[in-house]
Amino acid sequence: MKKFTLTICFVIIAFHVFSQESKEKKLTDYKGFFNFSYDESEDKIYLEVTKLNEEFLYVNALATGVGSNDIGLDRGQLGNERVVKFSKAGNKLLLIQTNLNYRAITNNELETKSVQQAFAQSVLYGFIIKEEKDGRFKIDLTPFVMQDAHGVASKLKALKEGDYKIDLTKSAISLDRTKAFPKNVEFESLLTFIGTPTGKNLRGVVPTPSSISVIQHHSFIELPDNKYKPRVFDVRSGAIPMSYFDYASPIQEQINKRFIIRHRLEKKDPEASVSEAVEPIIYYLDSGTPEPIRSALLEGASWWDQAFTAIGFKEAFQVKMLPDDADPLDCRYNVIQWVHRSTRGWSYGASVVDPRTGEIIKGHVSLGSLRVRQDFLIAQALLNKPFAERDDNYQPMLNMALARIRQLGAHEVGHTLGFTHNFAASTNNNASVMDYPHPQIELKNGEVILDNAYSVGIGEWDKVAVAYSYGHFKENENEQNALNSILKNATQKGLRFISDSDARALGGAHSLAHLWDNGKNASKQLEAILNVRQKVISNFSEDNIRNFEPFSVLEDVFVPLYFLHRYQTEAATKIIAGLDYNYAVKGEQNFVVKVIESDIQREALNTVLKTLTAETLAIPKDKLSLFPPRAFGYNRTRESFKGLTGVSFDPLSAASTASDLTLKLLLHPERMNRLIQQKSLDIEQIGIKEVFNELINNTFKTNYNDAYLEEVQQMVNVEVLQHLMNLAVSDKAFFQVKSEANDAINLLSKLLYDKKRPVKYASQYSTMISEFRKNPDKFKLKDSPKIPDGSPIGSDICNYNQN
Repeated sequence: MKKFTLTICFVIIAFHVFSQESKEKKLTDYKGFFNFSYDESEDKIYLEVTKLNEEFLYVNALATGVGSNDIGLDRGQLGNERVVKFSKAGNKLLLIQTNLNYRAITNNELETKSVQQAFAQSVLYGFIIKEEKDGRFKIDLTPFVMQDAHGVASKLKALKEGDYKIDLTKSAISLDRTKAFPKNVEFESLLTFIGTPTGKNLRGVVPTPSSISVIQHHSFIELPDNKYKPRVFDVRSGAIPMSYFDYASPIQEQINKRFIIRHRLEKKDPEASVSEAVEPIIYYLDSGTPEPIRSALLEGASWWDQAFTAIGFKEAFQVKMLPDDADPLDCRYNVIQWVHRSTRGWSYGASVVDPRTGEIIKGHVSLGSLRVRQDFLIAQALLNKPFAERDDNYQPMLNMALARIRQLGAHEVGHTLGFTHNFAASTNNNASVMDYPHPQIELKNGEVILDNAYSVGIGEWDKVAVAYSYGHFKENENEQNALNSILKNATQKGLRFISDSDARALGGAHSLAHLWDNGKNASKQLEAILNVRQKVISNFSEDNIRNFEPFSVLEDVFVPLYFLHRYQTEAATKIIAGLDYNYAVKGEQNFVVKVIESDIQREALNTVLKTLTAETLAIPKDKLSLFPPRAFGYNRTRESFKGLTGVSFDPLSAASTASDLTLKLLLHPERMNRLIQQKSLDIEQIGIKEVFNELINNTFKTNYNDAYLEEVQQMVNVEVLQHLMNLAVSDKAFFQVKSEANDAINLLSKLLYDKKRPVKYASQYSTMISEFRKNPDKFKLKDSPKIPDGSPIGSDICNYNQN
């Protein structure tokens, strides 16, 4: 019996030892910035923490995307960066995020502590200590990396796509890119979100919309050393700022400190006029990018080296292919990533930035893959009968599309180098790749020429921006004086910098800063683009598509052509009640702000009003036979013309849509308010009454003998009346604006039954006005058929950081 008992005990002990060995064999160890191990049997990661209260950088990201531009959860999308540290509290290690928005940069430790105590910090997670030995703490990191750090569920809920939560039974650690390196460790987890889809976008991109699986990425990164020197932000520089409050600042100084974000770049030989960099800035292109786009992006992104060469660096900026085994989210790589979505949308450049100093640790560009196809489509619409002789005549369209992708690659890399948009560059020979360029279209002998559609190379303003952000100054130079000199010289050369909010169309006022525009004079360029549009529409034919393609495809090609004038109309409209101003600083010999001259405003008004005429908006009758009801399998999409005639093509609604675009811009309440103001200050200036009178003269007082043109004009007239009514009740309009709008409506009411020039459909217009007078507070601007999506240019096909 004893022998049997001993045998049993031996077997149990042996089995226990065997199971322990078996379990240990399933552990995979990783050595790096943090040491950790993966336990396959439990699907867990155990992290070893050896240094408490030592700060490092934590960054989350989305390794795989959802695939919808509207949802915005893209492959390779960076999340937030946070300076964090592990701190021991009882039986736990707390991961604490330092509050760097409020600081006291001083040697007085108590003053520093007082600020730290005044503002809350954030505990991101609490880990039970599994094991402690010789100052080493072992924690289970698994719950941390299995949480929704990127906010996928909250994003879906905010977009009304559904209420989702993580299903851990369908989630797991992802080991493909879970790695350790000396200065960073990377973790990934496959997370499955379950819920009931309530929106339309998920259904189009997820195989089973009730179960959405994505991979989220987590990086623990060693913070840079303290040798980086922050550079002060200047509003004239075009650099992207970071800021924080320094409560140790002397009272006579600004408490809000602003510095630019930039990569660290130093000369090997600080005294040499030309020197190699200690560490060049290298960007890596996603190896999944196909040709010929790959070559175009390598070329376009490399343009930036021209700017670095101009400030005395040799081969300081380089572009290479990303190694096949490299992780695009690894902080050691600046990456240009080729991102796919179901619909075209924005490309963007983001950066991982050290929140303490503004030093860029990683630049990450996301380029939407469908964008290049939209540029191809625009060229296909512009060229005269490109497929008349053969279906493989695609090279002219491809050339323009690749020219744009070169510029786009340079643009988005620019953001990750620390530069914001410069929307005034298009008025000065396209002086910056950081503008949004519209293709330059030439007419020669009645033919469209696209050879110079997009500029080549880095712009003169870009060289200024690089000089300010990355210029090297010798020890005996005063850096502030040198920086001021760079910006002063740029001003003397006529280079201008105006960024995002001042360039936006609705309510925007800057006369030079526009999106997707061309030329110094916006109204003259609108006139030119209208002429191009008219000529190209007259040339448009079935030979704008290939043989055996449905005519429904021809309609899709026609969409961006019909709305070709939309962006230049935005630019010209901003001149009306417009301003010219700089981001001026005291001591600079440059004007601050001035109103646009009255003759220039009137010229702009006259040109803009041409976009409300039937001659401009009526699709020629002989072209209407090209657009039959949609073919089977080619249903209308967000890209298509919208209409009210059922299956048939609706040219009247197309005119309504186009006129609505112009009127939303022209009769924007803020623009109308500025008209009241500028007229009160200068009696010679254009005023709101003049705008309303010219608007009515060019619409309601215009008659056509041609029945088709007359009906097109009536569609425009309805829009005019509705927008005037909208102004009359707008909460954002001055009292005076409302009064003038009401007067204009009264004038229209009198015109309706003018015996000398009767208005067609006068009774219906009269009914609209009567109903408005009875219940003005209940008036709601009726939606016109929706214009196909525009930015980023054209119409969508069926996207700071910065765009």
